[in-house]
Amino acid sequence: MTKTDVTQNKVAVLAGGWSDEKDISMQSGTACANALREAGFKDVELLDVADSDFVVKLAQGGYDVAFVAMHGHYGEDGCIQGLLEILHMPYTFSGVLASALGTEKEVAKSVYKAAGIPVPEGIDVAPDTKLTSEQADELVARLGLPIFVKPAANGSSFGVTRVTEASGLNDAIEKAGAQGDRVLLETCIEGTEITVPVIGNDDPQALPIVEIVFNSPFYDINAKYEPSSMHHVIPARIPEEAYRKAQEYAVAAHKALGCRGTSRSDFIVKKDGTPVILEINTIPGMTERSLIPDSARHAGIEFPELCKRFVEWALED
Repeated sequence: MTKTDVTQNKVAVLAGGWSDEKDISMQSGTACANALREAGFKDVELLDVADSDFVVKLAQGGYDVAFVAMHGHYGEDGCIQGLLEILHMPYTFSGVLASALGTEKEVAKSVYKAAGIPVPEGIDVAPDTKLTSEQADELVARLGLPIFVKPAANGSSFGVTRVTEASGLNDAIEKAGAQGDRVLLETCIEGTEITVPVIGNDDPQALPIVEIVFNSPFYDINAKYEPSSMHHVIPARIPEEAYRKAQEYAVAAHKALGCRGTSRSDFIVKKDGTPVILEINTIPGMTERSLIPDSARHAGIEFPELCKRFVEWALED
């Protein structure tokens, strides 16, 4: 039974794990645990899901709610959510289906298209694919150059390559395929990169749009975890109509996938003002310098309050 005063609930913050993003996850988990304490929660414990006794601790710890701060495999793909469903434990953010759909980029794109959200053209291939020179040339003719090659189900730009010549496609597929997933090849959309945070359950709202600025060929893992002041411009410097449309599309993507609590959709705004969705993050980075906390702060929501709201939404019927 959860308590009327949300801060009286015992919270297990779940972080770590086995994915490429485990270290980032521990940073998110530590930041969220500290924020919850600052928000008034008296009983908050940070658990590393990779610990050998994790499941026993979680099942027998008397927790009222789980705050999921995991990224990548096992955390953002519906796995940990399935365990929490079995334990009948409320948890933050999206459920099993929305998490799985959001993680599988090519599957998610079909949902976005059905919801009327523009998506980049692309194909997905098996991780052990070896293209002949003729096949590589055909792909270039179809998608143009450069082509982005990335794991179909991973985050934080791990395994992503911006390919500028047909001869580089096989190496890029091998790099992305090392993650063990299918590999996504997409046309490169030119324009302004933005991300649109959304918060809420049944009536989700878009937060201020963040424009992403960077000097590297794309917003890679190194840039993502540098100080936010180096890469975040809030609000994004895009035309008013494009701004409105991007927020509308982000909320539509959140609803179409069935997300809860929060999501963060990445877009490229083309020169004609059309926002094209790249992917959705159902458990985005949650350190103080991360995109959603930064955007929320510009909307007047400080990080401790934001984390408290996530718990409140997790406990909604």
